[in-house]
Amino acid sequence: MTKIELCTLIDAPLATVFDAARNIDLHMSSAKRTKEIAIAGKTSGLINLYETVTWKGKHFGLYLKHQSKITSLKYPTFFIDEMIHGHFKSFKHQHIFKETITGTKMIDLLEYETPYGFLGRFFDRFFLKNHLTKFLSTRNQHIKTETEQSTIR
Repeated sequence: MTKIELCTLIDAPLATVFDAARNIDLHMSSAKRTKEIAIAGKTSGLINLYETVTWKGKHFGLYLKHQSKITSLKYPTFFIDEMIHGHFKSFKHQHIFKETITGTKMIDLLEYETPYGFLGRFFDRFFLKNHLTKFLSTRNQHIKTETEQSTIR
């Protein structure tokens, strides 16, 4: 099991950041490099509890699909999305939001397992974990930029 933890400090209200993190359109605009788009389930707007989304994007030169479902949500402090179908053995992404003096602390906890035994672990160690960390960091920076620019103080 591989774990990735990221923490992003955002100068915007808790509810604003929470909604931005579940916004399908904002996610797609942050993932232009991988041409990721929502193709089924919830394809626009805010995803909610028990809703699914199927993503299609280009990763490692291949177009891949990943379907996930929001399995837990407590507004505006956390939600969890988990893979239903995709190329992982398991994939669980916890999104945690904490109010701070200057805005919001957004925490991503991603846990996943790769298939294919030794080959999967090798690919994860030398390529996949770095790719996913950069992908999430880019997404988080996009959320930070968009929410800080839209917040009037």
